[in-house]
Amino acid sequence: MSGSNDEPATPDFPPAEPVPRSRWRMQLVWLVPIVAILIGGWLATKAVLERGEKISISFKTGEGLEAGKTKLKFKDVDIGVVEAVQLSPDHKSVVAKAEVTRDVAGLLVDNTRFWVVRPRISGGTVSGLGTLLSGSYIDVDVGNARKARRDFVGLEDPPVFASDVPGREFTLKSAGLGSLDAGSPVFFRRLRVGQIASYQLDPNGKGVTLKVFVNAPYDQFVKADTRFWHASGVNMALDTNGVRVETQSIVSIIIGGIAFESPPDSSDDVEAAPNAKFELYSARAEAMQQHDRIVDKYIVNFTDSVRGLTVGAPVDFRGVVIGEVTAIYTRFDRAHQRFSIPVEIEIYPERFTSRYQDGQTGGRISDDPRGIANYLVEHGFRFQLRNGNLLTGQLYLTFDYFPDAPKATIDWSKSPPELPAVPRTLQSIQDSVTRLLAKLNSIPFEGIGNDARTTLRTTNALIAQLNAEVVPKAQGTLTSAQTMLDSANSALQPDSSLQQSTEDAMRELTRTAVSLRTLADYLSQHPEALVRGKSGDKP
Repeated sequence: MSGSNDEPATPDFPPAEPVPRSRWRMQLVWLVPIVAILIGGWLATKAVLERGEKISISFKTGEGLEAGKTKLKFKDVDIGVVEAVQLSPDHKSVVAKAEVTRDVAGLLVDNTRFWVVRPRISGGTVSGLGTLLSGSYIDVDVGNARKARRDFVGLEDPPVFASDVPGREFTLKSAGLGSLDAGSPVFFRRLRVGQIASYQLDPNGKGVTLKVFVNAPYDQFVKADTRFWHASGVNMALDTNGVRVETQSIVSIIIGGIAFESPPDSSDDVEAAPNAKFELYSARAEAMQQHDRIVDKYIVNFTDSVRGLTVGAPVDFRGVVIGEVTAIYTRFDRAHQRFSIPVEIEIYPERFTSRYQDGQTGGRISDDPRGIANYLVEHGFRFQLRNGNLLTGQLYLTFDYFPDAPKATIDWSKSPPELPAVPRTLQSIQDSVTRLLAKLNSIPFEGIGNDARTTLRTTNALIAQLNAEVVPKAQGTLTSAQTMLDSANSALQPDSSLQQSTEDAMRELTRTAVSLRTLADYLSQHPEALVRGKSGDKP
């Protein structure tokens, strides 16, 4: 290599070309808002996913409700909170807006029930005492319907039983509520097996309908022929066995209750269907009475007073109750211009027959009931009022034989037919006394009194005349009689001549009697002496 060429040789490179740079470049300052947006979106999504269901519950009052504080509980677990409490648009109720957790949204069905839990005493039980410290809350009873719901009407009183409690509900019809209340116990053989769920007045106002719930397994003992009755208080009865006292429990005495049982002779083993209807009787004795399938209505017309006879009084046939009084009226008979008292009765023909004789199962004693009734009336059977209780004056009707009853017939042209009656015994006595008094009133006591006064005056005059004329002569006669008695007394003295003569005569009579006796004895031994003389005598 030459000296002029001492510099290193330059390698050959391709010519440089300009490379354009991108205008957008990621900067760290933008990372912060992006992360914030992502976190916000995540939180928003989570909030939406975790947001509960909005529901509204209406109550009559807002007592115990407070927005933001009143909890909703199910099985003592918080499932929501009341967010707002406001009046309804018509101002007749209070609406509580609440939010419940999403996990229980499936429990909000058509028959789910809500009520405010607060301290209360009902049916002999005390509940809600814990709210005195924690405050009131809304309890939830989940229904079994499938239809979802978000607007509910709350209960003013807590339900007696939860929806998931096994058992059955039944309906009772009663003339009155008595001392019963929601929550009152239901007894079976003195065991508490249920309680009254609710009650309401019938639309016609003539009775009360009660709903009772019987817990399982006791609900199986409610049969189609089961009888329910009021078990409130104490039932006392006085009969030939003494005083009987019946009660279910101390609780029933205080707060009332209901008992049920099937009749002893019942052969019905079919369980009653849910919501089956039963009659609620006033007492066990009434509930267990034989229930008659055949009922005949009649009218018994009385002309005397029926004071003491009441609706429900028994109709008696020789000690057996065959019916009862159902109504008492008054009637004015224009033809005879007098009032009468028609008494409507119900007769149970089955009670004249035996269910246990010749395979009978009840029914009428004849296929011709009119013929039997006409025959009985024709042969002297009548209705009569009688005293059932001398202390209270209560009356009852008896159907018996009266041989002296006047002829009568049944008036089948009337509805109900009219049966003949006879006055009661006391009324008959009163009628007899009335007739006697009428006869006494017809006696001319004034004329008899005048005649008696005249007779007395005549008698007085006669007595005065006797005193003036007869008494002096009677005194003379008595004096003469006294003189004669004195003479007779002197003649009868022991030393008087009459007495001596009498004694001599008696001695002679005695000797004569002895001689006659001796002669009689001799003749009885020797009768021939009457012809021949004594044997010692010679002819």
